[in-house]
Amino acid sequence: MSAQPLIQLHQVRKTYNAGLPNEAEVLHGIDLQLNAGEFIALMGPSGSGKSTLLNIVGLLERMSAGSYHLQGEEMVGLDDAGLTLRRRKLLGFVFQFHHLLPAFTALENVTLPALMAEGRVSKSQRERARELLDAVGLSAALDKRPSELSGGMQQRVAIARALVMNPPLVLADEPTGNLDSASSDEVFVLLRRMHAERRTSFVVVTHDPRLGARCDRLVELVDGQIARDEAVVEAVGSSDAPTAAQKITT
Repeated sequence: MSAQPLIQLHQVRKTYNAGLPNEAEVLHGIDLQLNAGEFIALMGPSGSGKSTLLNIVGLLERMSAGSYHLQGEEMVGLDDAGLTLRRRKLLGFVFQFHHLLPAFTALENVTLPALMAEGRVSKSQRERARELLDAVGLSAALDKRPSELSGGMQQRVAIARALVMNPPLVLADEPTGNLDSASSDEVFVLLRRMHAERRTSFVVVTHDPRLGARCDRLVELVDGQIARDEAVVEAVGSSDAPTAAQKITT
């Protein structure tokens, strides 16, 4: 008996400005399945619907039609409170712009999801945040604020924050798009290492074909439809990711 998919989308459509003269459907019947432990690149030209699809998977936008099962539960029909609860429990997010709170230290930024979910940060959650910052090479920067960190370091704080609640799925929208090439490579290697060590599933939106070629599976959107969905033959696996990640120290 096969394992239940982590996410399953069936005939998902998204229309903006429905019923108005400028009505536009941007997703046209998306069918997509993601199994636990996968590392997927979501690619496509600008305007193809990548961010819209990611927002629907992330429970940040509602679809106009179709169904979405997350860990076997249908998301359609849940109220805003229900969607928020599941988003906080099951999903982590990394964006192109890290969205760290400038007045918070790195440690406080990482514990923020726990604070939002439960109204407090437990001792064990704070310790997990410390462990994650150590894992991303920032054990010496716990008390530094974002303005004291480089762009690559800030993005690594954002990755630790995405993992602090131990979600089964992390959604990353152009996580290296605001970084120079060296920092971009370090951040991507870190994502791969986190995937290899924790078996967290990742969906990474990227315009960079070099990064897409280092994922395990490539899903390409064109004009709101899936044009390609295939395994990447020479993906960077867990075997070499820790070696490259050893460069991440400061």
